[in-house]
Amino acid sequence: MPTALVKETIDGRPFYYPNFKKVLAGEQTLDDVMGSSTLQSFIVSFLFRFVYRNLDEKQYYFLGSEIGLHIDKRNNLAGDLALFERSTLTIKKINVHYADVPPKAVVEVDTNIDYSEEGAFDYVHLKTQKLLDFGVQRVIWIFTISRKVIVAEPGKDWLTKDWNQDIELLDAKFFNIGKYLAEEGIELE
Repeated sequence: MPTALVKETIDGRPFYYPNFKKVLAGEQTLDDVMGSSTLQSFIVSFLFRFVYRNLDEKQYYFLGSEIGLHIDKRNNLAGDLALFERSTLTIKKINVHYADVPPKAVVEVDTNIDYSEEGAFDYVHLKTQKLLDFGVQRVIWIFTISRKVIVAEPGKDWLTKDWNQDIELLDAKFFNIGKYLAEEGIELE
C-alpha cells in the first residue's frame, strides 16, 4: 500500500484517504482523493482570518495546511488549524519535520478519511483523545454535513453544539460558523 494514501496513523493503524481503493484500481488519482470541498476550504479560510483578527500573534503561531503532529512512533496526525503558543513551538522547533510539541488548540473541518475499513467510525474519538493526551487543551471539530461542532477539553465532557451557536476558540474569543455563512450569503441544502 503506498504511504501517500495514508492520511494519518493512530496507534500504528493507518487511516486512508476516501476512495483510496479507486486510486489503487487506477480509477482515480491521488490528487482526486486528497482535496477538500469548497465549503471546507471556505470555513478554514474564515477561521484563519478570525484568529489573525482576534488572537495575539505575539503569543501564538497559527499553522495549517494539514500541519503534521508527531506524537510518537505510532501516531502521526494532521490538522487543518493548529494554534501553538510561541513558548512551546520555539524557533528551534520550526523545521522540515512534523511538530513534536502540542498546540494549545486544534481545529478540524470534516474528517476526509475512508470509512469502509473496520473501526473507521471511531476515528474522530481516537484522534481527539490522542490530541488531548498529547497536551492539546482544546480540540474543535466542525462537521459540514450535520452542521455540528464538537468541543473537547481534557478532563471535561465533550460538547456537541449546532454550528449556529457561538463557539469559543481561545482566550474568550468566539466564532459562529452558521452566522458567518449566512452573512456571506451561503445557503446549504
